[in-house]
Amino acid sequence: MKYKVICGLLMKLLLFSTLLSGAQITDPFNYLGQKKVTVNKGAVVSAHPLASNAGVRILKQGGNAIDAAIVTQLALAVVYPGAGNIGGGGFMVAHLKNGRNITIDYRETAPAKAGRDMYLDKNGNPQLNLSQDGHLACGVPGTVAGLFASMKYAKLPFKKLIQPAIELAEKGFAITASQADDLNELKNEFIQLNTSPPAFVKKTPWKAGDTLIQKDLANTLKRIRDLGAKGFYEGRTANLIVAEMTKGKGIISYQDLKNYKPVERKAIEFDYKSFHIISMPLPSSGGIILQQVLKMIEKRNIGAMKFQSAESVQLLTEAERRAYADRAKYLGDADFVKVPVKVLVSDAYLEARMKDYTAGRAGNSETIKEGIVKESEETTHISIIDAEGNAVAITTTLNGSYGSRTVVSGAGFILNNEMDDFSVKPGVPNMYGAVGSGANAIAPGKRMLSSMTPTIVLKNNHPYLVVGTPGGTTIPTSVIQSLVNMIDYNMKPEDAVNKPKFHHQWLPDEIFTEKDFDAATARRLQEMGYKITIRGEIGRTELIEIKAGKAKPITAIADKRGNDGAEGY
Repeated sequence: MKYKVICGLLMKLLLFSTLLSGAQITDPFNYLGQKKVTVNKGAVVSAHPLASNAGVRILKQGGNAIDAAIVTQLALAVVYPGAGNIGGGGFMVAHLKNGRNITIDYRETAPAKAGRDMYLDKNGNPQLNLSQDGHLACGVPGTVAGLFASMKYAKLPFKKLIQPAIELAEKGFAITASQADDLNELKNEFIQLNTSPPAFVKKTPWKAGDTLIQKDLANTLKRIRDLGAKGFYEGRTANLIVAEMTKGKGIISYQDLKNYKPVERKAIEFDYKSFHIISMPLPSSGGIILQQVLKMIEKRNIGAMKFQSAESVQLLTEAERRAYADRAKYLGDADFVKVPVKVLVSDAYLEARMKDYTAGRAGNSETIKEGIVKESEETTHISIIDAEGNAVAITTTLNGSYGSRTVVSGAGFILNNEMDDFSVKPGVPNMYGAVGSGANAIAPGKRMLSSMTPTIVLKNNHPYLVVGTPGGTTIPTSVIQSLVNMIDYNMKPEDAVNKPKFHHQWLPDEIFTEKDFDAATARRLQEMGYKITIRGEIGRTELIEIKAGKAKPITAIADKRGNDGAEGY
């Protein structure tokens, strides 16, 4: 029996290595993929080794980093359905070989029928289940539009880029043990929240190595291949989305879909030490939080402090506390509300924010409010570098794990539950414990605030790091710790990614740590007055380091915390 199971899994994995237009996975048993690769030309790191492999294969075939990003995103929509998607949204940050920095915002938007109080009952109390599960939780998807917006920077035809995803959906792939656990755990929700059972539901329990075939999704991808963005936002696919909304009392209309537009925005850019950092602007809070925290700690020389000592953890915690307080008060979609970004990231403002910082004593979120001014954790991130010097960081999401758990009947893809990322009611936390204000209130056409932080770091004007992570509101702090580990502590990239992480976000007023966080440091922090809460994994960072020099050694790291995979050549 054991022999048959192993042979069956082997045959499935060998199939995948051929169905992907010549993909070569050197060790079919090593389904978890490679956690570290050191190469000289290009690399892709993503949440699934099959997706990373598809991206690298396109690089080998003459594509650039943007081509690889498109291929990898589409493959993740098939092999990583908990967060990879065409029914959600995301952000792309890119540094092009000509020196230009670009960002593309394809965050979801609120439908035209959405309203500020749509999730409140008659007494004004939030009904958070409505913003988190089912049809009413869905924002207008942006991913497909984002893919086509990035095509102007690509080299290869879209039909070539989407084909690996079509084949994966049509012929199937072997699910991992964690995916089997997720699908079994969510079976009842998939049944309850869908008008017809999706491909994720089967009579017997899922097991690692089972083949997941998604024929409806394959047909949707073929329409996108043949018709472009209109294959999603108009015609049959759009009609299927609207029909699904009607059946489930959702509010996304055909016009909402037809009207969706991605936006190119000016990147958040700043210097930290001798490095130039490029990240995502609003409606992502990530870039602003990144800049605020790093600039608040820059003059305090955290690198001279022992790594993850109580002293260094306190410094980062207090900077994070202040940045997240500002996030709650001021940040939202800048196309709808006035956000004082220039002030929030100014040196004078950030110095003033840290004036009441006292080493050795815990701050208090009751007294440390926002300064005075005159997102499931099931997100997914992709880091890419190519041989030409193009670097791409993309973070994309459905919000919660498997989004709204609503699958568009006949189209085969999951819709997001991003409406929960709005402030349903000021001061009331969302599914990640984050609170907000009127700046992030619901309005038709508005983009909900995000924490996604796709980031590129330049050294001497050349790409040095490409980094990002999933994790909801823990995303910015995870990226910050990876950068501090690399820049201030001069760690090897695998150590920078895999060291224990911690997180503070103003409210709730506690430091969250992973279970392997140093116990002595935790005790000292408690003595200072901090509440310490041990939780599960914090982030799954995908990082690429590009060293200078003729050989240009590239080290790509996939976080040990997941089934993520690094590939390169």
